[in-house]
Amino acid sequence: MASIDRPKILVFGVGGVGTIYLYLLSRVSSPTAVCRSNYEVVRNDGFIINSSIYGNGIRLKPNVVRDCAEATFRDSRPFDYILICSKAIGQDIPDLISPAVTPDHTVIVLIQNGIGIEAHYQATFPNNPIVSAVVYLPVTQRPAGVITHGELERLEIGSYPSSASSEHSEAFTQLIRHAGGTAEHHDDIQLKRWTKLLVNASWNPICALTLCTDANFLLSSPSSSELVSDVMLEICDIAKAHGYTIPKEILELQLGRATARIGNGNGVEPSMLQDVRAGRRMEVEAIVGNAVRMGREKDVKCEKLNMLYLLARALDSQIENKRRTS
Repeated sequence: MASIDRPKILVFGVGGVGTIYLYLLSRVSSPTAVCRSNYEVVRNDGFIINSSIYGNGIRLKPNVVRDCAEATFRDSRPFDYILICSKAIGQDIPDLISPAVTPDHTVIVLIQNGIGIEAHYQATFPNNPIVSAVVYLPVTQRPAGVITHGELERLEIGSYPSSASSEHSEAFTQLIRHAGGTAEHHDDIQLKRWTKLLVNASWNPICALTLCTDANFLLSSPSSSELVSDVMLEICDIAKAHGYTIPKEILELQLGRATARIGNGNGVEPSMLQDVRAGRRMEVEAIVGNAVRMGREKDVKCEKLNMLYLLARALDSQIENKRRTS
């Protein structure tokens, strides 16, 4: 069982989100960071964090490793927590973290976007607690090692599956609070995942495919808001078929937020749009593909979401082809 008193923590995937939680947890522990693309910069210079909440010019020099095998080689004590903060792309993350997972001990915390992402971890680590967390954190890393964080930081946390003991998810919630973060515990985190998916699975592929911010897309056509609303309604239908009702007021609120941004700057640039502009792979399967497949399981009609999925998948494959040949 993980100890709240100076737990041993590994953060896998230290981009913008991972760095903020690395910083917070460094107040209550000495976490180790698995860095990949930014490894050399972080090893040499650490991070610079400019945050609307925590302050500007914060310097963070964490313990840095290239992979989980190196992390266990440096210190053989079992990790209490492994935080997965990398993008949910591909199926190889459980294999990559395996060297650092101690059966019946290490708590695996998924701070990732998407729906239906937990089952693969549970199948790989059946004897380890899985904590699922929905993150609200406007943050970017540009250039490598330089983190810009906006005015929101919140984790919605629960156990996976919801029938599992809440001991570990509640302990992690308290740990984040003790570190100065904002954390809410929920008996069934999947409703919160579906609620965030309402925004992610609609705006992310639409903006990535059109190269528009949300506000600019709404300005592009008199029917643009209707398309977004239709996609959101399909997501609501899929969620309902799986036992989760998203109130219509939430749909109207989310669409209204984007509408309110018209004429107030350039709108929001969702993560998939950021990825396309940077030539990076997108979280197509976790955010859109899984939702489409879950709709098919329940015979839910989701034609517009499926169209976005097929187009986003094609775009993602072209990005990957360019990366391989460059």
